[in-house]
This record gives sequence, C-alpha cells and structure tokens, in this order.
Amino acid sequence: MMRFLKVSFFLLPAGLLVGCQLDDHSPTVDVFGSYFPAWMECIVLGIIITLIVRQLFVGFKLDEHLRPAALIYLCLTVFFTLGVWLAFFKN
Repeated sequence: MMRFLKVSFFLLPAGLLVGCQLDDHSPTVDVFGSYFPAWMECIVLGIIITLIVRQLFVGFKLDEHLRPAALIYLCLTVFFTLGVWLAFFKN
C-alpha cells in the first residue's frame, strides 16, 4: 500500500501536466481587437444555441415533458459548448 502511495505521488503531477506542450499555445479569438480565450466564446455560443433549442421545444410543446428541466438544459448547454469547440477549435 505504501508503495502505491509513493508511485501515485509522482504520477499524479505528471498526469495533470499531460496537456501542457511547449510548442502549442492557447487558442484565442480576436474580438474587436482584443483577444479572448476560445473557451469563453464556445460557452456563449453553447448558451445561445441552447436558448434557441429551448424555443423550439416550447414551440413543439416538448418542453412540458422534459423533467427535470434544469438538468436537461444544463446537459444541452454542455453538449453544444463542446460541439462548438470540436467544430471550430480542435486541431
């Protein structure tokens, strides 16, 4: 057990640093002359797409069947945010 703790003590920081590479840079987007992290733009687009989908659900009267609504819309926001990221910023 003690050996496992020693090994995991050294492997945990290495596992957390896997995404750090020397030649890559963080993706940024130029918005009105100022650079924003790309993930902020993806979150905003994910929320906007979720609001549009919510209006479609209300229009087709599907909204009343979605329970718990907060969890459904949270999952849709995450889904669309990650979809936007994959579509526009994945190398």
